[in-house]
Amino acid sequence: MRRITITAASALLVLATGCGAADMTKQASPFAAAQGAKTVTLSVQSWVGAQSNVAVAQYILEHKLGYRVDTVQVDEVPAWDALSQGRVDAILEDWGHPDQEKRYVEEKKTISRAGDLGVTGHIGWFVPAYLVKQHPDITDWKNLNKYASLFRTAESGGKGQLLDGSPSYVTNDKALVSNLKLDYQVVFAGSEAAQITQIKQFAKEKKPFLTYWYAPQWLFKKVPMTEVRLPAYQEGCDADAAEVACGYPHTPLQKYLNTGFAHSGGRAAAFLKKFRWTTEDQDQVSLLIADRKLSPQEAAKTWVESHPSVWKKWLS
Repeated sequence: MRRITITAASALLVLATGCGAADMTKQASPFAAAQGAKTVTLSVQSWVGAQSNVAVAQYILEHKLGYRVDTVQVDEVPAWDALSQGRVDAILEDWGHPDQEKRYVEEKKTISRAGDLGVTGHIGWFVPAYLVKQHPDITDWKNLNKYASLFRTAESGGKGQLLDGSPSYVTNDKALVSNLKLDYQVVFAGSEAAQITQIKQFAKEKKPFLTYWYAPQWLFKKVPMTEVRLPAYQEGCDADAAEVACGYPHTPLQKYLNTGFAHSGGRAAAFLKKFRWTTEDQDQVSLLIADRKLSPQEAAKTWVESHPSVWKKWLS
């Protein structure tokens, strides 16, 4: 991974173009944990929903609370290390990392919980709605091998292709394919943006595709998809990564703050703890960024101006 530190304006411009993640394990933001200064550093993941959270939080921090905000794009696990070390002040959308939570929240106490984001995330396997109309039973994983030939691509080596995004995302797909004895090959697009491009192209040509995907995500409004029913998730069924044979849970997405910042971050920390919105709110901003091609700053401004009754509660 490349190591970069970027200012608020350039960071969001980079995010809008789908750039890769930075490695913050050794290099800090110049604004993180700045004593006595009205500055905040936010970690932002590469998917557009996370960008939407940060864009709105940044806009309010800057325009309503008078803070200077820096954003740093960093992969999910390194973000926990950066947060623990004070290189960033907050993560606004975490999809569940129990090992990091145990280490940093429960044992080292260098990271503090900041409450629910208000959005429930769910990962799953999806096929396009137009394919379900042709083959209604394709939404049961037990029938996937019967249709494997439909999903073959040049990259899948004679097997059906299961399209994933970035290898850095939370995924059990390789273990699932192996343990469920499916005639499929996991193929990584490389990023959310690249995966969206491939899905859109498949949909434009009405081609079959099977993809790892997640909600909330604005693309469902443009490409209707139906989830494939995997074996039901039960608590602990994914404890051993190599033995996973169950689907993904529904996860209330969480916020985390550096413990020092949580205690001394003043109005900024109080605001981020209260920041809580709905899936619909997040999708509105995500659509403005990813579909209408507004900059994250413009998308945040549009949402903030039209939803004062929502965000004013976060400042009380």
